[in-house]
Amino acid sequence: MNKVYPSAAAALDGIVRDGQLMAVGGFGLCGIPEALIDALQASAVKNLTVISNNAGVDGFGLGKLLATRQIRKMISSYVGENKEFERQYLSGELELDFTPQGTLAEKLRAGGAGIPAFFTKTGVGTLVAEGKEIREFDGHKYVMERSLTPEVSLVKAYIADKSGNLVFNKTARNFNPNVAMAGKITVVEVEKIVETGELDPDQVHLPGIFVHRIVLNATPEKRIEQRTVRKTA
Repeated sequence: MNKVYPSAAAALDGIVRDGQLMAVGGFGLCGIPEALIDALQASAVKNLTVISNNAGVDGFGLGKLLATRQIRKMISSYVGENKEFERQYLSGELELDFTPQGTLAEKLRAGGAGIPAFFTKTGVGTLVAEGKEIREFDGHKYVMERSLTPEVSLVKAYIADKSGNLVFNKTARNFNPNVAMAGKITVVEVEKIVETGELDPDQVHLPGIFVHRIVLNATPEKRIEQRTVRKTA
């Protein structure tokens, strides 16, 4: 089975459509699938519900899809860097399921592991728990959270072999493995593709069983979200 596609547009062809539940890897602008996001924008699909830690920044990352109004709802944990996100949400144009960061990570991990729901202390006694089942274990209250299984997951990795085994680059690993595991169809953008068998099995971060399509983007922009430099003496 050939998992390698010639372009990001080709990798999304036939699997994206209006109204989908979709997950996108990354944390801030670190480890985001830049080429796949651009191809998704060019596809003009709309009314998307997107699961992602955040929504990029104005004009980059998922911020591009907010600007073209292709996203109807975000399931996120941090949304503080995007003014258009703020504007759309406060004006009622964008729905938001605001989810604690660890809970969001576990919703994806559990979804990928075939676990439909789990209990967590996070959010008990707050707005997060409203309308959800609360159960007591060993004298402590826990809230039940449903797992997430997006129809399509878009992921960024550093290296893939042709079977889809992945290696991530340092902190760009962030949400990407969980997003890849959770997706019913997972598309991965990588900077390098090698032959099957070239990767040391002990160095593989995510096995290829979770990966359906691969596209090469050898020169991503990798924009820095918050540039901080030390003052010279």
